[in-house]
Amino acid sequence: MTSARNRELGALVPVAMLLTAGFAAVFAQENARLGNLSLIYGAYFLAVCLATHIFLRVRLPNADPYLFPLVALLTAFGLVMVYRIDESLARDQANWFVLGLVLFALTIHFLRDYEVLERYRYTIAVVGLLLLLAPRLPGIGQQVNGAYLGVELGPLSFQPAEFSKICIVVFLASYLRENREVLIVGARRVLGVTLPPLKHLGPMLVVWGASMFMLVFIRDLGSSLMFFAAFLALLYVATGRFSFVVIGMAMFLLGAWFFASTVPHVHDRVEVWLDPYSHPQASGYQILQSIFAQADGGLFGKGFGGGLITIPGTHAALLPAAQTDTIYALIVNELGLFGACGMVAIYLLIAARGFKIALIADDGFSKLLATGLTAVFAIQAFVIVGGVTRVIPLTGVTLPFVSYGGSSIIANFVLLALLLLVSDRARRRANEVGSIGALALEGR
Repeated sequence: MTSARNRELGALVPVAMLLTAGFAAVFAQENARLGNLSLIYGAYFLAVCLATHIFLRVRLPNADPYLFPLVALLTAFGLVMVYRIDESLARDQANWFVLGLVLFALTIHFLRDYEVLERYRYTIAVVGLLLLLAPRLPGIGQQVNGAYLGVELGPLSFQPAEFSKICIVVFLASYLRENREVLIVGARRVLGVTLPPLKHLGPMLVVWGASMFMLVFIRDLGSSLMFFAAFLALLYVATGRFSFVVIGMAMFLLGAWFFASTVPHVHDRVEVWLDPYSHPQASGYQILQSIFAQADGGLFGKGFGGGLITIPGTHAALLPAAQTDTIYALIVNELGLFGACGMVAIYLLIAARGFKIALIADDGFSKLLATGLTAVFAIQAFVIVGGVTRVIPLTGVTLPFVSYGGSSIIANFVLLALLLLVSDRARRRANEVGSIGALALEGR
């Protein structure tokens, strides 16, 4: 599969050129003069990507050739935007990018036979749940804007939900691979609706309960939606029964409605989403400013560095949390609707490649694992874009590879490594089958 790796290499060069052009545009806007710093940044970025490419060429020669360049493009996009906001944050982001690639390589090296994860699925599930619970533990938990999202252990601070999503997907993929037949064969039709057998409804109830737990106990609406939507995607792929998905969606909406009516912080989030103008200088300020910033960008935007993120003459935030929660609003403001649509298209292409990997995988666990990882990645992007555009309530979920945050970058590179592992095996087996078929035809 040398040609596949050559396509990957060919795609990385224009990504580095786009990063160089992005930094040049920011420097031109801020300093009114250009030096060679943008070329140096572009060369560093290309060197790191080339080292990763060589590693993939040696370790996973059959892996999908487009996933890593697409992710590199998102990362380049994020580095430029974060640098435009704060140079020191961009340096941290670049360090996390390199650390993410190191863990990416280690994941590929030590999990070449990723099916070993099936044997430890319950241990992995427990680890995932403990990670979700960690932000509420006294002494280490951190509360951000009313939600318990972070953990601080001395100098180390991270968001455990980013790593928990991978653990939960691995567990669900393994469990549904083993029990899919029972869910299908034991299903019954009641009033025209196919219902799963009651004794095997437990996994759905457990995942639903975990989603409601996240919604209420750690106050993380975004992760709650992301986990349950990924579970429904896996359930549909495993069983082929759309009625199971409908039942799951109804359960989630009913639970969300109940807690939005009875739990104060969930109720407040929904109220701000429905009517941010009722408190324009308080709870509604962030979402209103993000909407105004997007409207101000128009179709073509104001250019890199042209948007306002602080009130002129002060350090007060005009666009709150521009590097994390509302970075999509800043992108629309500076690159316009066309630029933002281009970025969304990158996420759609990654999702398309991920689901294609699931389609060509020839064993149940690989198929479900690729589906779950792709679904949770795509849903995470939807949750943050939907929140900033007021399609759904605004949450604290990061935009993968673009928003500032080490936990998100590192966890998503591990997710990418697992996808490429599945891809390498699936494409290698497909090539072997094709070669055997060609030899059989020649023999005839």
